[in-house]
Amino acid sequence: MARRRTTSVGTSPSGTWNARYSARSVARGRAGADLTAPRDDDRISDWLRDLGLPGLIDLHTHFLPQNVLDKVWAYFDNATEHYGMRWDINYRHDEPTRVRLLSDFGVRAYAPLVYAHKAGMAEWLNGWVRDFAERTQDAVPTATIYPEPGVGDYLARALGEGARCVKMHVQVGGFDPRDPLLDHAWGLLAETGVPVVVHCGHGPTPGRYTGLDVFEGVLRRHPGLTAVLAHAGMPDYLAALALVERYPQVHLDTTMVGTAFSERFAPLPKDWAARVAAHPDRIVLGTDYPNIPYQYADQLAVIADWAGRDPRLGKPFLRAVLHDTPAKLLGLDL
Repeated sequence: MARRRTTSVGTSPSGTWNARYSARSVARGRAGADLTAPRDDDRISDWLRDLGLPGLIDLHTHFLPQNVLDKVWAYFDNATEHYGMRWDINYRHDEPTRVRLLSDFGVRAYAPLVYAHKAGMAEWLNGWVRDFAERTQDAVPTATIYPEPGVGDYLARALGEGARCVKMHVQVGGFDPRDPLLDHAWGLLAETGVPVVVHCGHGPTPGRYTGLDVFEGVLRRHPGLTAVLAHAGMPDYLAALALVERYPQVHLDTTMVGTAFSERFAPLPKDWAARVAAHPDRIVLGTDYPNIPYQYADQLAVIADWAGRDPRLGKPFLRAVLHDTPAKLLGLDL
């Protein structure tokens, strides 16, 4: 289990773009670091060392009970039917191998996200992922929620047992995140500052209740909620940035964003780096490992490319996205 620092109720683990990331330090980062990302997974650790980074903190990975994971992988095996394109999972290994590979990549901590697609499933998943985090050195305890009676109670138990991040998948779950059954849970998350990673965008395919306008209904009721928009709200990236501007604790994760795979169906705006530079401390590393159809290094290459495209970003931005900001959100002291 990854080492955590305690976060008081009513405060947020999220930090600000502070003096460490002044214009002066940004200039030093641009001048003194090679931002070219590693070409393959074997070179990630060396690249991190060259950048002076202690390691990666990945806020969006997936570890699930094997029977659930088998169904997820079977769904991706039929991606041509579901999405109109192939989705060949690159890290289809047993659990010990998947855990070891993250360590080999230089990942110091990660959030193993679980998500429920029907009632009666979330509490069981919370127990499984708690046990997984207890037996897995770099895993941070997480939880999930679903609109059902008692959701606030089992979320409170999960938080009391150490959950530092919550996942909600509106698309897979097929539910309305504004459901009154979730009000207690949203309020609890807003009060504690524990981040919730929400897949609420229309990508890769829309669902009945997907759409950032739908999720903004939750944010209006709970404006202090520390929400991380999975996949940066793909494909509605500009609308996601607008939520970042309107709500002080909304963040975007990088999961699959800007990769060659995703650019085919959800391309980024050409001026993405310049737009991100206005909110450099609100972007966090996420990858969707292991369920990605390309190398882990590909996502890092995309982020490094953003860092090199705007003079306000550079090495300090890389450190923030890859380590510091996700560490703050998860309450980690690494």
